[in-house]
Amino acid sequence: MEVYGLTGGIGSGKSAVADLLEQYGVPVVSADELARVVVARGSEGLHEVVQAFGAEVLDEHGELDRRKMASIVFQDPAQRQRLEAILHPRIRERYEQVLDALEKAGNDVAVYEVPLLFEKNLQGDMKAVILVTADEATRIARVCARDDVTETEVRARMAAQLPEDVKRRRADYVLVNEGSYDELRREVEFMIARFLRVGPLRAASRGSAGADPPSSMRTVIPTGSPANAPGTPPPPAAGVPIELMPPGGTGRLFDYPPPRPASAPAPAAIPDEVVPADPGEEPQDR
Repeated sequence: MEVYGLTGGIGSGKSAVADLLEQYGVPVVSADELARVVVARGSEGLHEVVQAFGAEVLDEHGELDRRKMASIVFQDPAQRQRLEAILHPRIRERYEQVLDALEKAGNDVAVYEVPLLFEKNLQGDMKAVILVTADEATRIARVCARDDVTETEVRARMAAQLPEDVKRRRADYVLVNEGSYDELRREVEFMIARFLRVGPLRAASRGSAGADPPSSMRTVIPTGSPANAPGTPPPPAAGVPIELMPPGGTGRLFDYPPPRPASAPAPAAIPDEVVPADPGEEPQDR
């Protein structure tokens, strides 16, 4: 199975891109969601985090207070490394379990969404890397509105990530996300057809064209049978929407997070003919 990396700086909109990929039947494994799983209430991971940082990182329900944890680790690189030493081996183990499940389900392509993909030198494990980017002012405004934080706090988080120009040079495909959600959807459709080359797009099962971007608590890793899996019915005639596989892969495997049903119209048609990329050409800046 080919695994493509998906990354982007804070506020770039990579989670919206990941959600759109899922809507079109491309399985997405989210490192952030796996990180939530490994520190779920009662887990060994959370126990180690409390031992390392104290009970003050817990909220009133005994769960990890992610905002409080962020305020600690983004101000001190040593503390961040301490947390990563606890989380990363567990995340890697879960990641390999999920990839194995997806491959056994008949998937040929998956996407791994990792905020710090380049920072952790994970690009060598990927078929190719997709970077979602936007200008700094746009990213700061998005995060301030989304997380109710100050610009200073956002810049502190940005300081823990590689500069955008460095990531652009390292990426294989650059997707600029500075327009509307509909514009982002069209860019993702193009990328699926011309870069991931996973075949005809399928009807979305969540969200809707023109709707606001989905929340960060999205379901990841669809686990139903893909259209090309052995034993599945042949695809319908041209123009007939194909049902998207059920959402909720991480939820099915680890009971987190809960599924989130919705509906959406079929995506706009994209030409079936795909022109193979020249291995020597520059990364596509879309």
